[in-house]
Amino acid sequence: MSKTEKLTQRLEKLKTNGMYRNDFYWTWDKSGDELEAIFAVADALRDLRERNISTRVFDSGLGISIFRDNSTRTRFSFASACNLLGLEVSDLDEKTSQIAHGETVRETANMVSFMADVIGIRDDMFIEEGHKYQKTFMDALDEGYEKGILEQRPTLVNLQCDVDHPTQSMADLLHVIHTFGGVENLKGKKVAMTWAYSPSYGKPLSVPQGIIGLFTRFGMEVTLAHPEGYEVMPEIEEIAKKNALASGGAYRKVTSMEEAFQGADIVYPKSWAPFKAMERRTQLYRAGDQAGISQLEKELLAQNAQHKDWTCSEEMMKRTKDGKALYMHCLPADITGLSCEAGEVDNSVFDRYIVPLYKQASYKPYIIAAMIFLSKVKDPVAALRRMEAEGRLRKAF
Repeated sequence: MSKTEKLTQRLEKLKTNGMYRNDFYWTWDKSGDELEAIFAVADALRDLRERNISTRVFDSGLGISIFRDNSTRTRFSFASACNLLGLEVSDLDEKTSQIAHGETVRETANMVSFMADVIGIRDDMFIEEGHKYQKTFMDALDEGYEKGILEQRPTLVNLQCDVDHPTQSMADLLHVIHTFGGVENLKGKKVAMTWAYSPSYGKPLSVPQGIIGLFTRFGMEVTLAHPEGYEVMPEIEEIAKKNALASGGAYRKVTSMEEAFQGADIVYPKSWAPFKAMERRTQLYRAGDQAGISQLEKELLAQNAQHKDWTCSEEMMKRTKDGKALYMHCLPADITGLSCEAGEVDNSVFDRYIVPLYKQASYKPYIIAAMIFLSKVKDPVAALRRMEAEGRLRKAF
């Protein structure tokens, strides 16, 4: 029996009807079956591609990407995912579109979506703005579809907002599942999601929030660690607590990196900006107060500089389980002695884990493709079996 057939048999037992023609805003809106289905489909699509079998389910159509912040991995992962399924990708550049001339979100949404099957949006820089933009965009598409402007309503994949980064956290968890030999082996694993020093400021909160919001659903013991004043959104912490209680895992918060690393199976040292500071930044942004934004940046850089000891050093790694915890990062990392004078992780640690880090990133295209697949294919089990049975070659040599 092939790997894809085994995964398809697992998928057959899961309830996934709620994903068809539905959006993906954040992981905690999805059921356990739906999350497991994404992992199964992602692995099946990867297996088929590795065997040179075509996974095209679209003969035509567009995937529209809207990146309101810089991106490398997620941008190319979205493009790869769309191409894997047979969609072409068009990137909306707001600087060269009519948005620069005052075009509204409502108008833009309908104008770019005439033959689109999926919309991928990254808007992560401003608290209370990212998710709001995505929701406003998709509400406009609901109206366009209902009134006959669009012959179909595209699906949203959240490529990162101010609240969650679901494609990242799902790819991260799939990497963990494969590293530890199956989802059944995750229960009780200790995860340290910790703040780390960066010489830059303003990094989004959505990665740490995505990790604590997802990993707690699988019986893992998740510790969030940060210096005082670097809190994340309190409502996401409440989600993490409820998830841990339901899954038999644990969630706690500490103010010491050393404590978080002690005995950890997985460490995820990553810089982020304080929630309160990001709220203030949004207010300054709305007011158009550039001088205030510049002053806030200076304050935050000075605040960061007080915590240069929050770094993933060789000494810190020795505190982990057998000194060999899985080191994770969403990339790019601020690497001490390589990309900066002092940063999130020592060069020696980063270099030792570079292959696992690249493997971690490699799951994202398949996670995104699985999200699209499950939202656009009515019978995913039949579709996967048909692909494998036909065995149509992706390339003829």
